[in-house]
Amino acid sequence: MFRGKQGTVVIENPELADKVAIEAEGLYRSEKMHCAEAVLMAVRNNFRPDIPDIVAHAAAGFGSGSGAGCICGAVVGGTMALGLVLPDDKKRVAALTRDLHKWFAEEYGATCCKVILQTHKKICPLLTGKVAGKVAELLDAHAKG
Repeated sequence: MFRGKQGTVVIENPELADKVAIEAEGLYRSEKMHCAEAVLMAVRNNFRPDIPDIVAHAAAGFGSGSGAGCICGAVVGGTMALGLVLPDDKKRVAALTRDLHKWFAEEYGATCCKVILQTHKKICPLLTGKVAGKVAELLDAHAKG
C-alpha cells in the first residue's frame, strides 16, 4: 500500500491481501481457531511457510480480547504476525503495528473487543479476515518499498 497522487491509498497486491483475508476468515469459521490464531496462521502460511504450524499456539490465549474482553484478538494476532515475518526489524514492526492499530480503530471505532461487540454483533469472522488482509497489505507494501 502507498499513497497515490491524490493522497488515496493504493493497494499494491490486492490479490494477496484478499487471499490472506479469505484464509483467515475460513480458519475462524472452521471453529478450529479463534481470531488471533487465525490471523497469525493465515499470515504465516503466506509469508513464512517455513515456520512450523505450531506457532499459532502462541496466540491461543488472545481470543475474545485475551479472555478479558479488552484488545481485539485479531489485532493481537496481526501484531504477532508482523513480528513473525519481520523478526529482525523491530522499528519497522513497531511502525506497522501503529498503522494496524490506527486503521483498526478508524474502521471499528475502538480496539477493545467488548466495545466493538456492543455495536458490531457477530462481526468476528469478517473482522478476522479484514485484519489478516490488512496485515498482508502492510507487509506486501513493506517488501516493495
